[in-house]
Amino acid sequence: MEWNTYHFDELTARKLYEFLKLRVDVFVVEQNCPYPELDDLDQESIHIAYSENGKTLAYARLVPAGVKYEIPSIGRVIVRAEARSRGLAKQLMVQAMEYILNEWQANEIQLQGQVYLQEFYESFGFLPISEAYDEDGIPHVDMKFTNNKM
Repeated sequence: MEWNTYHFDELTARKLYEFLKLRVDVFVVEQNCPYPELDDLDQESIHIAYSENGKTLAYARLVPAGVKYEIPSIGRVIVRAEARSRGLAKQLMVQAMEYILNEWQANEIQLQGQVYLQEFYESFGFLPISEAYDEDGIPHVDMKFTNNKM
């Protein structure tokens, strides 16, 4: 398995289009949730992805500290529908967390997760830091991971 990370300026137009299309296909179309997908955070973020045969199967966006939250965050966590149940979401989270902890030397990570995925994120050590709330018609919860090994 080969995971790749990209700074925004390293993305080709084709790769950026592929990432954005996947995000819209799942978060807007599949989840029937019209919301502003383009939020001006992509330019400052690291984009992590796993592809097979030229097709992105898993993707997440890593936002540095001070851009969205005071601490780094993981967002837009996604696995293409036909690639689900292969463990890619777990591998994606491991890759994303390792990048933030090692490359950015952060000891905390925040995310805004859909409530139905709360247990999934808790399995990586994330704990809720908010009550459930509505975000664009979908229940969400803010969660934070603290690395106690530092």
